[in-house]
Amino acid sequence: MREHPGFGAMLTWLLDHRELGVQEFADRAGLTVDEVRAVLAGERPGEGLLRRLASALGFHAVDLFILAGLAVPDDMAPLDGTAANWVASTVTDAVRLPTAGRRELLQLIRSLPQEERRSSFAPKPLMPLAGGPGAWVIRMLQYRNLNWMGMAKTLAFVTPTYLSAATYGAIGSGRKELTPRLVTDFAVLLGIDARELAALTGVFLHEMPFSPSPEAVDAAALLWEARRLSAVQARHVAELARSLRGHSRAG
Repeated sequence: MREHPGFGAMLTWLLDHRELGVQEFADRAGLTVDEVRAVLAGERPGEGLLRRLASALGFHAVDLFILAGLAVPDDMAPLDGTAANWVASTVTDAVRLPTAGRRELLQLIRSLPQEERRSSFAPKPLMPLAGGPGAWVIRMLQYRNLNWMGMAKTLAFVTPTYLSAATYGAIGSGRKELTPRLVTDFAVLLGIDARELAALTGVFLHEMPFSPSPEAVDAAALLWEARRLSAVQARHVAELARSLRGHSRAG
């Protein structure tokens, strides 16, 4: 298992890769230069500071918390873990729709009222090794409300990766190594630049990754937005996706 390089080293690489100076980045984040330099030097960032860093980097804050090895706050977790039963089927139906159908689903998800959280989100434990690069990317997918089977189905439809559900558990536990192909395909579904995810996870890409297809970009957006749905709402969206696909085939 790769030793965690430290969040400061990760942030340093990101700033160098994006050719961002410390002053410019601090201004974007609404922080002082000293605060940013302290994190770059290895100081453990607090929750509020990490949220500001995520916003300035264009990262989903939950992903940055996972990369930093910090506990994810409850407000960043999926609203209802049981909605996972419907999320994967929504995405796999959506990617087979024309652009208008995918946008209709995305608009519907965003328009649904926000329901009250009734329970804490508890992602499946990653054992025996839970602190390596494989665990980071699998945990990110779990916080998109995908279980092992959901990952298997979604990746198979959206990317060239076709693996068993159990294999995703093996990746998360460090028993299966991350490969360039896996990192590239995970990045597509997570909505993260593949070159950046590869560097952060210590995986060397032998060639420049292709730009994600419009279907893959929309799949990542659907996954992210669906995190705020209850199981009842997620089922409603899944049924609409299935109906739209039926009309699309008929057409």
